[in-house]
Amino acid sequence: MSIYDFTMKNIKGQDISLSEYKGKLVLIVNTANQCGFTPQYKGLENLYLKYKEQGFVILGFPCNQFLHQMPGTGDEIASFCKVNYGVTFPLFAKTDVNGPKEAPLYTYLKKAAPFGGFEEQKESSKVIQKALKENYPDNLTGNGIKWNFTKFLISRDGSQITRFEPTVTPEELDPIIKKSL
Repeated sequence: MSIYDFTMKNIKGQDISLSEYKGKLVLIVNTANQCGFTPQYKGLENLYLKYKEQGFVILGFPCNQFLHQMPGTGDEIASFCKVNYGVTFPLFAKTDVNGPKEAPLYTYLKKAAPFGGFEEQKESSKVIQKALKENYPDNLTGNGIKWNFTKFLISRDGSQITRFEPTVTPEELDPIIKKSL
């Protein structure tokens, strides 16, 4: 099994087979428009523009499961991303990344790349842990997606998946992406 076995709805509600991205280095990110990490859209877009001609793509999956930080319709989400951050990478429909309505793609990603821990030296990790403790204490342990802007980097052949927590910035991913291309 690989990400290529999944079909997801894009931001316009159309079915997209992820097999369309075979041969590309893929970064899957659950996003939100009202999150402390929302400014990462700019860095993600910069990575996309820098490396897309070399076979890199970012797939954004809006998620409203963390303090309802992704309100709005698909059109509103797309407009927000374009107007505020110039986003041109593919966006998908709102997606549950945890729980009973979790997208099978995210079940697969979490199994393939389990949670590796928080970056304790970063203040933003402490903020996430505090928010989890107060709002989603069951999510402090296990492999669930901890917060918005969790990232999964999938190799060109789909065989390797590496997980990065929200505290890992797009700028920190740049050398990893460059090396992986």
